[in-house]
Amino acid sequence: MNLLKISTSNLKDKPLTSFLSILLMALGIAIISLLLLAGKQIEEKFTRNVAGIDMVIGAKGSPLQLILSSIYQIDAPTGNISMEEATRLTRSPLVKSVIPLSMGDNYQGYRIVGTNPKYLEHFQAEFEQGKVFEKAMEIVAGAKVAKNLGLKVGDSFASQHGYDQEGHAHDAKKFKVVGILKNTNSVLDQMMITPLESVWEVHDEEHHEEEAGKGANALKLLEEDNNNVGANSIRPMDEEKEITSMLVKFRNPAMGMMMARSINLNSTLQTATPAIEINRLFALMGFGIDALKLIALVIIIVSGLSVFVSLYNSLKERKYEMALMLSMGASRTRLFFLLLLEGLIISILGFIIGIILSRLGLGIMSENIEQNFHYDFNVLSLLKEEFWLFLGALFIGLLAAAIPSLGIYNINISKTLADE
Repeated sequence: MNLLKISTSNLKDKPLTSFLSILLMALGIAIISLLLLAGKQIEEKFTRNVAGIDMVIGAKGSPLQLILSSIYQIDAPTGNISMEEATRLTRSPLVKSVIPLSMGDNYQGYRIVGTNPKYLEHFQAEFEQGKVFEKAMEIVAGAKVAKNLGLKVGDSFASQHGYDQEGHAHDAKKFKVVGILKNTNSVLDQMMITPLESVWEVHDEEHHEEEAGKGANALKLLEEDNNNVGANSIRPMDEEKEITSMLVKFRNPAMGMMMARSINLNSTLQTATPAIEINRLFALMGFGIDALKLIALVIIIVSGLSVFVSLYNSLKERKYEMALMLSMGASRTRLFFLLLLEGLIISILGFIIGIILSRLGLGIMSENIEQNFHYDFNVLSLLKEEFWLFLGALFIGLLAAAIPSLGIYNINISKTLADE
């Protein structure tokens, strides 16, 4: 007697009920698997990018916004800060290294960040082509930027103001690509890196164009306004330079907390600690993720109840058939495993379909994140947690099948055959 063939035939005889049980199991598996995949990959990317950064210094505002914009490049900065003041505050024996960042422009939606070669060293970047920048208006492209935009060493382009492609183009100054980076699996892959001087030069040129268009009389008035240093006056080239933020690494992170508190209280700047802010972000996200996992678990349990009801009704409907098989020599244990196999098949099919659905969902999510933030996910990766998810699905399916299957041991062969 081929148990697998008989079990499969029994499931085919009840297509609607079997489909519903498999679908419920698949939906529960898909939701949990998708949450596990997305959560794992987000955590890996956040951890990879924040490694080696103990503090971020920037303009007053939201600390989380400062972290997201300066480290992950997925939010607008809180404003600009004085490079001189930031540098002065970080001249301390406690500070091991500082990396200045200046943002505000993009090319085809990819951010251009002014910094120094230490930023590339921080991510242990290696070059696919070319070399590191040596002077203003030279630029290095991340692996994903170069691939998606078709950039190569020697290409030149004008940047756009802001963080999207709709910004005003700085046509007066053009960047020249001098290097293409290898993939680092970090935020560096979707950025373009240039010296700080490039950012200042581009925007100084813009200010000059605005001044020239006003004519001689307007220029005279502008010079008078600059003498008063108004809040909204246009900055001349020799005015104090500004940056967006500064990444700081301490020799002793514990002592660095004291320095951060002093900066927040005694200066116009603010500090943000990546570990604290990211943990806070994950805690906020955790409530929603836990709720979704709970919903998915309920769906899987409902799927198990569906299997239970299906097999319970099936046993009642096939009581005569079971009695006949018993009279022909089949053992009760063999028939018990026959029904058990039906629950096992539903669980396995539900798990396989659920895993496929989770990958499709992650692919759609990845495409959306790629378009908006230039981040991507590894859609085909398998997690060890999914192995435990598979065992859990098997357990629920087998338990749901085992309870009604025990009824086989209570079948009275002669009475059942006589009643029919």
